[in-house]
Amino acid sequence: MATLIKRIRGKSLMHEVRFYVDGKMKTIPLGAKYTARTATELKGIVETLLRCLDNGESTPDKRTLAWIESASGEIREKLSNAGLIVVPPSYTAKELWEAFQDGLTVKESTRTTYDNAERRFFDFFGADEELSELTKARMEKWKEYLRKEGGLAESTTAGTLTKAKAVFNWAVRVGWLDKSPLDGVGRGSFINRDNDRFITMDEYRRLLDACPCQDWKAIIALARIGGLRCPSEVLRLRWEDVLWNRNRFWITSSKTEHHRGKEGRWCKLFAGLRAELSDLFFREESEGKEFVITRYRNQERTNLGTQFARIVKMAGIEPIKRPFDNMRASRSTEVYAEYGAFLESQWIGHSTKVAHAHYLQVRDEDFDRPEGNATGEGSAGSDFFPLSKMGFPAMEKILPADFPAVRVGNGRQRAEVQEKKKAGKR
Repeated sequence: MATLIKRIRGKSLMHEVRFYVDGKMKTIPLGAKYTARTATELKGIVETLLRCLDNGESTPDKRTLAWIESASGEIREKLSNAGLIVVPPSYTAKELWEAFQDGLTVKESTRTTYDNAERRFFDFFGADEELSELTKARMEKWKEYLRKEGGLAESTTAGTLTKAKAVFNWAVRVGWLDKSPLDGVGRGSFINRDNDRFITMDEYRRLLDACPCQDWKAIIALARIGGLRCPSEVLRLRWEDVLWNRNRFWITSSKTEHHRGKEGRWCKLFAGLRAELSDLFFREESEGKEFVITRYRNQERTNLGTQFARIVKMAGIEPIKRPFDNMRASRSTEVYAEYGAFLESQWIGHSTKVAHAHYLQVRDEDFDRPEGNATGEGSAGSDFFPLSKMGFPAMEKILPADFPAVRVGNGRQRAEVQEKKKAGKR
């Protein structure tokens, strides 16, 4: 059994819990900041732990465990010093991030996203804070801070929280934490349509006319007509990947190559893309070269976005936010409308779910398109892919052309009604 003792020190009322372990008296003193209620609860917890020791039980009941988990680090340390519980080593937030990052084996671009998440984390939390002090309530406040004071978009906030969740989940797996403080904290949506911009074929041709060299024409064609990720997929394209006589080319995807079976994909060699690649292939500077794009390969010294902004200005069109993403999204939209969801997924290189959430856009010509015409007059044009008279292929999966099931059902219903009428007349 344990005894709760009250003491007056100065003007403060303080408590201590006194008990015996192996015939030796132990005392857990509580400072003035702890209330009488906490002291009473601690006495009950001590008695439960003493019964566990007497009965040879290693784990107390869930209620006791929950109380210990929610207690302050100071109380847990006092219980540990008294030999009633075993407290795992305490780690700081900085030690957690450093240990996680040291064991991280990802490509450089992914590591950069973790670096950004770590920086935003320590904009709010202290490096020396113990992991036990990082509660769910504080994580909610951090999320609010990212949106309001940090000025991050909802999608960026969601990405930051996702990376932080991976770090805390790792801490749980290695035994540094019993539970992640981010459990139950909603990350928000990754979808941000504010910067969506469909790049028309007229704008595409004006961009080509403003290009300073054939390399840049090929880069823009690969992004806008091929739908490649730029710069990662564009700069990894080799001449041996282009199968001219089979009207296709192989795209090596750095984004998905770590997934089995998703090292890359075949894509249709669209006529407009073939023209720009062919022009580059037969130039003297491409002779004997391994990669399609020979210039701008040093990404540390070259910023494609800066040069593209200059081309946009020379072309006399409105500035384009997230230009390479929007060129890829524009092509994704056209391929989906012309060829359907399956080929769009295979050629552009993402799932249908991702396409709907992040890529597919509504074009101005979609509102004016005659029914039954997928692309409409003057949209993509036969120079880039043949126009179809099939309409949106996705609709065919929902409603077959002649609605046979509906007609059969209605026919049966009419026949049954007629039979009932005849029977009634008889």
